[in-house]
Amino acid sequence: MSDRVSQALDVQRQALARRIVARIYELRTGVCAGEHKDRPCSDEKGREKSLQDVNYHLSYLSEAIAASDPSLFLDYVAWVKVLFAGLQFPEDALRVTLECTREVLGEALPEEVVAVTGEYLDAGLAQLAQVPSALPTLIPPGSPLAELARRYLNALLQGERSVANRLILDAVEDGASVKDVYLYVFQRCQHEIGRLWQMNQISVAQEHYCTAATQLIMSQLYPHIFATERVGRRLVAACVGGELHEIGVRMVADFFEMEGWDTYYVGANTPADTVLHIVEERQADVLGISATMTFHVRAVAELIERVRLSDVGAGVKILVGGYPFNAAPGLWRQLGADGWAHDAQEAIAVANQLVAEGA
Repeated sequence: MSDRVSQALDVQRQALARRIVARIYELRTGVCAGEHKDRPCSDEKGREKSLQDVNYHLSYLSEAIAASDPSLFLDYVAWVKVLFAGLQFPEDALRVTLECTREVLGEALPEEVVAVTGEYLDAGLAQLAQVPSALPTLIPPGSPLAELARRYLNALLQGERSVANRLILDAVEDGASVKDVYLYVFQRCQHEIGRLWQMNQISVAQEHYCTAATQLIMSQLYPHIFATERVGRRLVAACVGGELHEIGVRMVADFFEMEGWDTYYVGANTPADTVLHIVEERQADVLGISATMTFHVRAVAELIERVRLSDVGAGVKILVGGYPFNAAPGLWRQLGADGWAHDAQEAIAVANQLVAEGA
């Protein structure tokens, strides 16, 4: 049933989104996406932005239903509330959008489909008052390497990549472990950058600059990373097809290298055929699959199924990670993976356990 409902949403998503946006405008409550307190949203550009946002809402709703996991949609609703607040949308913008979505779906879809979509939308509406409209910093004072992380992030936000690079190299030369730099500086700063973007405090360009700069600085630490004695285990790490957020899985691959694994990191948007070929060619012990965007969860499930049905499927353990799996910790089981990890450090422990159990 979940698959049928999800498919119904996907097939009609564009038409449904147009009807939902039209319903929002009919209400004349000023809640259309793109409206600013000083700029009414009555032009075509605002309507197009509204349509884009509603398409995202429906995509996340569909993915959550396909996974039979309401927490994926509830987490998205909480995220959007913070986003809308940062954009200074009217306070009731998200509530009205979800209500209009529920009404339009109720009119346009079969009764059995509406029973499911209504349940998820009602849950999203019910939690709106309980979730915050702003988020605290993800680099709390007093946490490990907090001062280094703060200075590093400030340098990146000022566009001073060379200063950020020197801060990291000096810290490692002074005795900071590369693992700690990855976990408490790179990882936390990336999360903080995401928070700042979500709250409309930095631009997309700044977010992209900071991420690209961090990837370059990570490469400066590779003489330390590849110096570890090998342990005879192999990891293939990839982002699922369509997924462009790669820095997290790259950090995971680097952690495995620091533990003596031989890794083959293939990066963003890797086609399933390529993943299968590399897993077989490298005789991988573990395949690490990453997805950051929730609407790629089904692609993860499809890749796992293809690996399981392949000639090498029985011999490789599959480890998944990324934002959707953090939001819904039981999701990995539903997709048929062997394990899940919250971060790079945890991924090592889980992978070692899986390989040991397999042996």
